[in-house]
Amino acid sequence: MFEYMEREKLFQELKKRVKEESIIKHMLAVEAIMRALAKKFNKDEGEQGVAGLLHDIDYDPTKDSPKLHSIVGAKILEKMGPDETIVQAIKSRNGAHGIPRRTLIKKALYAADPVSGLTTTGAIIKDKKFENVDKDFVLKRFQEKRFAKGVNRDQIDICKELELSLKEFVEIALSAMNEIHKELGL
Repeated sequence: MFEYMEREKLFQELKKRVKEESIIKHMLAVEAIMRALAKKFNKDEGEQGVAGLLHDIDYDPTKDSPKLHSIVGAKILEKMGPDETIVQAIKSRNGAHGIPRRTLIKKALYAADPVSGLTTTGAIIKDKKFENVDKDFVLKRFQEKRFAKGVNRDQIDICKELELSLKEFVEIALSAMNEIHKELGL
């Protein structure tokens, strides 16, 4: 189990490496979703949360080289010391590498990343407040390909491999992100 101080140490390291505030907020959102999923599935919330928190730690050096994304991150993390489970989950997140996602943490991280973008976009157009966004709004917008067009819907649909309906998954994501809305600025 991850102790709070270890998470804080990792978060401070992350802030040294990632300069864009919007990316840091995205990583906090994915952390919240991963913690909520861990709670639902009775898994280690600290471990799952850290995977979400650190999943884009290599954003700055790989933003122009998407095929290197997550491989560079895994190398950074190997030096920082998180459990190998976290490193492998982050490494498998980039579909370009063809790494199978057979574990809950890998599937959850793969799906949590884009759902955070979908729900954040919803909050932005709903007066920049998560409290104004509900699952029905997000589910309707999920079907509109022009809404949050950079969000990979197929990736979000991996939630079904977690035995969650899209509706359940969106509810979990919205609830988790609403809990940290102040940190997200929404």
